[in-house]
Amino acid sequence: MTNRSFLDQVAQMLLREHATHLPDTMVVLPNKRARIFLLEALRKQTTQTIFAPRIVSIEKLIQDIAGIRSIDAIEQLFEFYEVYCAITEAPQRQEFDVFANWAKTLLQDFNEIDRYLLEPDRVLRYLQDIKEIEHWSVDITQQTPLIESYLSFWKMLPDYYRHFYDHLLQKGVGYQGMIYREAVANLNHFSESQGSRMVLFCGFNALNAAEEQIIQHLLALDLGRIYWDADQTFLSDTAHDAGLFLRDFKSKWKHYNSHPFEWIFNDFAQEKTIEVIGTPKSVGQAKIAGGIIDKLIEGNHADINRVAMVLGEESLLIPVLHVLPQSVGALNITMGYSAKNNPAQTLIFKLFRMHTVALSRGGSNAVFYYKDVLDVLGHPLVEPYVAAQKVAQTIKQYNYTFLTHRKIAELHPNPNRLFSLLFEPWTDNPTAVLDTLSEVLLTIKSSLGNDNEQAKVTKAFVYAVFQTLNKLKNYYAKYANAGKVDTLFAIYKQVIDLAEVSFEGEPLEGLQIMGVLESRVLDFDTVVITSMNEGKFPAGKSQNSFIPYDVKVELGLPTFKQKDAIYTYHFYHLLQRAKKIYLLYNTESEGLDAGEPSRFLTQLEVERQPKHTTTKQIYSAVLPDVGYEPKEVPKSAAVMARLEEIATAGFSPSALTSYIRNPIDFYFQKILRIRETEEVEENIALNTLGTIIHGALETLYTPMIGRRLTEADIDACFGQLEAVVLDQFKQVYKEGEIRKGKNLLAFEVAKRNVSNFLKLEREDLRSGAEIEILELEKKCEGRELRHPNLPYPVRVSGTVDRIERHNGRLRIIDYKTGKVEKSSLTLKTWDGLTADIKSDKIIQLLAYAFMYEPLADGEPVEVGIISFKNLKSGFMPLVFKDMAAPTETTLVTGDLLQAYQEELTVLLGEILDPEIPFTEKVI
Repeated sequence: MTNRSFLDQVAQMLLREHATHLPDTMVVLPNKRARIFLLEALRKQTTQTIFAPRIVSIEKLIQDIAGIRSIDAIEQLFEFYEVYCAITEAPQRQEFDVFANWAKTLLQDFNEIDRYLLEPDRVLRYLQDIKEIEHWSVDITQQTPLIESYLSFWKMLPDYYRHFYDHLLQKGVGYQGMIYREAVANLNHFSESQGSRMVLFCGFNALNAAEEQIIQHLLALDLGRIYWDADQTFLSDTAHDAGLFLRDFKSKWKHYNSHPFEWIFNDFAQEKTIEVIGTPKSVGQAKIAGGIIDKLIEGNHADINRVAMVLGEESLLIPVLHVLPQSVGALNITMGYSAKNNPAQTLIFKLFRMHTVALSRGGSNAVFYYKDVLDVLGHPLVEPYVAAQKVAQTIKQYNYTFLTHRKIAELHPNPNRLFSLLFEPWTDNPTAVLDTLSEVLLTIKSSLGNDNEQAKVTKAFVYAVFQTLNKLKNYYAKYANAGKVDTLFAIYKQVIDLAEVSFEGEPLEGLQIMGVLESRVLDFDTVVITSMNEGKFPAGKSQNSFIPYDVKVELGLPTFKQKDAIYTYHFYHLLQRAKKIYLLYNTESEGLDAGEPSRFLTQLEVERQPKHTTTKQIYSAVLPDVGYEPKEVPKSAAVMARLEEIATAGFSPSALTSYIRNPIDFYFQKILRIRETEEVEENIALNTLGTIIHGALETLYTPMIGRRLTEADIDACFGQLEAVVLDQFKQVYKEGEIRKGKNLLAFEVAKRNVSNFLKLEREDLRSGAEIEILELEKKCEGRELRHPNLPYPVRVSGTVDRIERHNGRLRIIDYKTGKVEKSSLTLKTWDGLTADIKSDKIIQLLAYAFMYEPLADGEPVEVGIISFKNLKSGFMPLVFKDMAAPTETTLVTGDLLQAYQEELTVLLGEILDPEIPFTEKVI
């Protein structure tokens, strides 16, 4: 047969062999999606108006035969819990969240037992016997209550199955396996009602026992035909898993003793270009996949309607959507995507966490933790629609650690409905909580537009979680006393795992993004497949079942061997008629999303077809030859203008030392005026502690400015100490909590530092010192420095912590909350002073002396530091040690300041030189 798509062949067969009775013909396909493609294939092959055949999925056919409606996994779980509660004695009964842990696995086993038409009692009694054998080593008279309870659970399994089956049957609903079992039971009735109408099965591969029995029954009565999509390459190779099931059917079905096996193609061996691309991490695969699509569109290398991107793991969907080029236009997503990973679910999770913590702290007077509040406000489904940037900024600015509902409402100048819903206090009433969460999602949905594919995808995410919440509401309507909000949260986490997101799109237009199972029956010219790693494609040996492997083999239930064969068929079917194939895999062998390259890649290489052209590439991030290149910023005209602006206003001593420390920091802080990101200080930072100590000393000493200190003054300060420090905390730390935890320790540290300083002062007074406070936190307007080497006068200005007269000598004191040693305050030479970061404190102190010199009326001054982590050293003056003579002095004289000005001119000249860029210092 030709290289036309399988559905084209089916359409051609229908028009050729069933044209006179098409409306009475039923075509059964593996999934619903293929129906649209088959209708399109029929449309293209006919020029006249015709009645189409009835086209259904296998699931729909089975439901019609059984006469039972299918229910989803979440409803199954709730219905099973109702049965469980009815037949389990109260002392042994578990809460829903505990029950769901094992019930989800048990329901899967019930499903498999029914799909393969096994005798339930036999299988489940088998499990019971296995568990009892495991405990033979324990004397029956010495079994603990725990062992007895464990064994009684296995004894109850047949009862659980039987009661659950009957319960659903009475309601006219069922899970997949149950519907299959009932369909087999109703098979004779169905075939009698068919009359002469034909049922055509097309494109199947693996079949469960129920499907086999149904199909073979219709074939035997000549009411059915089956058309396989088999390729000669796989069918003839007895070791190839892609043909495992088809070879089995061909050899074992009685139908093929007298009928040909239809259809066998020879498409896989035709010309194909296969590119195998490895790259680190999943995100790398998403970027490469997006780049491939972009190249295909730009170069008109492929009809985008004939291109499919198959994601080996669903978590790649969001990264792929972000990297697809705008030129893609139409997009159709068809894949099972777990609601657990979608953005709407993460928002609901954050709301649960925020409100349950609030309920535990304040009951009806909800008190929200700031991190939870900022987490919710920053969520991508919230941030664009609540205009709450001001709220987040205020929380950080005022250090709100815990906020009441009322306080949050006050912080927003114009709250909208969504903002109010998010922070409306919850009561311990699950039904009311579910109503609120549903309204949150509806409000978000109404805010989303319809103008792009991203909005449509987001709406699908929101709708999936909304449906789950509705099912929870139905459950709580039935069980009015079903617990509190924390129980609801536990139940929600269990059921959200079972929910899936379904997307709506235009199947016949644009790029097709799909999962592996959604690709069944469909053919594409160009295929991009991601996650070609072991454990992802194929899925691997993990199985969620209570039935052991050897028991499955004995009973004929599918194991990982059969599941791998199903993946193998789907993989090779994607390649079967494709002309251009891209296979992407993660090159990382370690880590959360890593694994070895898929066996399929090795198989393609080992069993390479003569007409296949295969290339392999490894894409890696481009690594620079040098690990890190220091930043270098040239001085543009705008930068020079900003420098002149600073020079006019005044360079502070800290700005000068910032440049010495790292010119690039000076550029960011002073030129660009970039501040550090403001964050809530849950625990008091060191710089905040320093500000508090400075403020407390200023408050205590301000009344004493202009007169001599006495011991009585210091004693009075001790009396005010706690109140003053507390007031400073409130001013600086705003609304932050200071009476608990680490902050209480910080409060005590601040008190201790100020107290120790006062003790030091009192000891000095007792020893006979005369101290007169002249200025506190003196803001020096600045002093101009004029020099031929400077392009213009430069002002130096700043704030001096304390100026005093000590025993008649003028002193300028700088407080440091960090530790400073005397050795760092000794000036031995001027050479390289402004280039050595170790001299930063000397430069800073001399800058204070330089600024204050005009106010000193020619009087020499001492400049020094009081270090709160080295208070035993007291006042540590700057010492100038002349290396030419064995003398040293602590007095800053005019000659000393003149030499300092020369050094300062060198530093400022470098800063203001347009030819010298800001170059980062790398330590």
